[in-house]
Amino acid sequence: MNVEVWSDLVCPWCYLGKHRLEAVLQEFPGDVTVTFRAFQLDPAPVPRPLPVKQAVAAKLGDPERVEQMFTQVTSLAAGEGLVLDFDRAIAANTFDAHRLAAWAATQDLQLMMIDTLQRAHFEQGVDLGSRTELARLAGSIGLNEQAAGIYLASHAGTDAVNADLAEARELGITSVPTLVIDGRYVVQGAQEKAVLHSALEEIARRESVDVDQ
Repeated sequence: MNVEVWSDLVCPWCYLGKHRLEAVLQEFPGDVTVTFRAFQLDPAPVPRPLPVKQAVAAKLGDPERVEQMFTQVTSLAAGEGLVLDFDRAIAANTFDAHRLAAWAATQDLQLMMIDTLQRAHFEQGVDLGSRTELARLAGSIGLNEQAAGIYLASHAGTDAVNADLAEARELGITSVPTLVIDGRYVVQGAQEKAVLHSALEEIARRESVDVDQ
């Protein structure tokens, strides 16, 4: 089974969804390949570091609603052992961070890089729009920090990220996380683990029937 996950690195539901998917796959029989694909909830530039709460409140114009949204997802994440500290999180354009994840993928470290980026954003208040910080995070998982800095200063990886964004548009993906399984089945949102497990089981059953026919 091939699972492609369109997600954004600063999306809390994507962080929660990734955690749930990994938990389900630990118990799921069979060979499953997971690839994370780039998506940007907001491709607008972020000229200077800005607290996420402030940035989202300015965009939506309703600070109270923003606080309720963040409280809800923080509570759900905490129930599964994840920390979402929106008092520290910094708003960022994630294009370069997605480029870094693409580079890590060429060295078989995509999942570790994504996990590191998400933890840095949600737990540590790291600015994922800073190329210096991105290079440092690459070094923290064993990649060459200097090479990461050189990569980020170039246009390398731009085509890969743009290809993911273009395919998301072609598939009609407008919210994340979105899972596309074996190129045929779509599961949207950070589904509960039981729901996700049932969906994967049903897809595996259907694929098995197709093969037998």
